[in-house]
Amino acid sequence: PARPMAQDKKLKDAIHNKLVETGEYDRLKELLRQRLVESQWRDSLKQYTMDLIKKKGGDTPFTVEQLTHEITPQGRETVPDDVKSELLAEIRRFVEGLDSSVQAGVES
Repeated sequence: PARPMAQDKKLKDAIHNKLVETGEYDRLKELLRQRLVESQWRDSLKQYTMDLIKKKGGDTPFTVEQLTHEITPQGRETVPDDVKSELLAEIRRFVEGLDSSVQAGVES
């Protein structure tokens, strides 16, 4: 049975809070950054962005908001599957490593 969206948000928020409290969030963020650089994702997205600016920019420069709106879908779609899998495995490991009283709070 599907969980209500409110329950999913509560679970996601609880996991995020635990990740931040323990410093794991920063470690995972750095791991993600390293993997994206190693996989050339960052360079690829940078090139995509430069090409987009040349193609659509013309005489009217993009605002930061417009540029972010344009490149975010491309960035998300092109994160390598192995990077996503590694990060999800790390988060799963973290949640499984929480003691049962904390897990009950995360899961309720």
